[in-house]
Amino acid sequence: MHLMYFTEQPMSTYPEQEALDAGGVSALMLSNKHFNPEEGSRLYNERLEEYIYAEEMGVDGIMLNEHHNAPFCMQARVNIFAAALAAVTERVKIVLLGNPLPVNENPLQTAEEIAMVDMMSKGRLVSGFVRGGGTEQFANNTNPAYNRERFTEAHDLLIKTWTEPGPFRWEGNHYQFRVVNPWALPLQKPHPRIWIPGVASLETIIWAAEHRYPYICLNTSIEQTKQIWELYDRTAEKSGYIAGPEQRGYLIRCHVAETEEKAIKNGREFMWMQGEFTGVGHPTWFSSPGYTSAQSRKRAAEGQKLRSKTTFEDMLNMGMIIAGTPDQVVERLKKIMEETRPSILALWGNDGKVDHKDSLECIRLLGQEVMPKVREIGDRLGLLSPFELNSPVSLAASQLNNQWTASA
Repeated sequence: MHLMYFTEQPMSTYPEQEALDAGGVSALMLSNKHFNPEEGSRLYNERLEEYIYAEEMGVDGIMLNEHHNAPFCMQARVNIFAAALAAVTERVKIVLLGNPLPVNENPLQTAEEIAMVDMMSKGRLVSGFVRGGGTEQFANNTNPAYNRERFTEAHDLLIKTWTEPGPFRWEGNHYQFRVVNPWALPLQKPHPRIWIPGVASLETIIWAAEHRYPYICLNTSIEQTKQIWELYDRTAEKSGYIAGPEQRGYLIRCHVAETEEKAIKNGREFMWMQGEFTGVGHPTWFSSPGYTSAQSRKRAAEGQKLRSKTTFEDMLNMGMIIAGTPDQVVERLKKIMEETRPSILALWGNDGKVDHKDSLECIRLLGQEVMPKVREIGDRLGLLSPFELNSPVSLAASQLNNQWTASA
């Protein structure tokens, strides 16, 4: 298996009452007058120390992401933190999940940044792409109605940039470049692996399967995850291949401590924003007209409605949050692995007000006591890491993308 460590890099040191007085809003419109740069500096450096320690403890990958205008995530540019991580680690994979392509006006600059990190890390980068949350569209002044079109075009431009020698022109519907000829290109050939994370968008699941990209389910329930795999597998079969565990990824909120009492106390911090890991805001900001299809919008709304009524105890019982001692955590992860069979597993270790000391303790216990047993379970279930497998599917996906983008 490929086992990753993740945190949203939250900044909970802001006056929560101010957000409550503003209608409970913590995404997009909570004034940045409440931001404390001294606390921000402390948090950035603590997170970096935690990631370095995670590599020490045997984690395979560090998962990074990007959000804007909200305290739930301190990473405003995923490539910047990835570059810092590349410089201070030696072995761990740096997994970007990912760059929000539609909100970026210059995909070529994104291509160069990713290539730089890949070279600095000596080929340890996984370059995931996302459409960006609904609030990201407003935070970056892009039209949500063109989100999917921009995502697809930016993706195709990046692949062609990495795989076809320049200079050449690009004349698309949303991006036009007279000269495409970046001097910085990825170390990995034909390009870094591409993984796609998501929650509720049916179209993104289908798109990922058509491109043979692993799909990472972001804290979905076991039942939701099974439905996602059914759609992915059907699409894969239509696309001419049989999908396996190496195409399946799963992110779960998981805090481990020496005692169950302490784990439960810290695990409650996963509910610090009503259990909404993308912040709390007006539904229109998250799913504005045109941003998603009617079917996906309905699916997302149902999920949000369910989460708003779900207590911490409900989350524990449903397996959407895991909090306990190492043995308890292993047992609960075993159930998820048996039911959903992902070869890529990301453990989201902290949130809210979990402090630095407890985060380090969680990482130590994950590395020393949880992950070795999880690997054994994965071996018994045949859940080989995509990097161990190095399957022909990965090579076929690269060749297929090269064919698709060559004519763009």
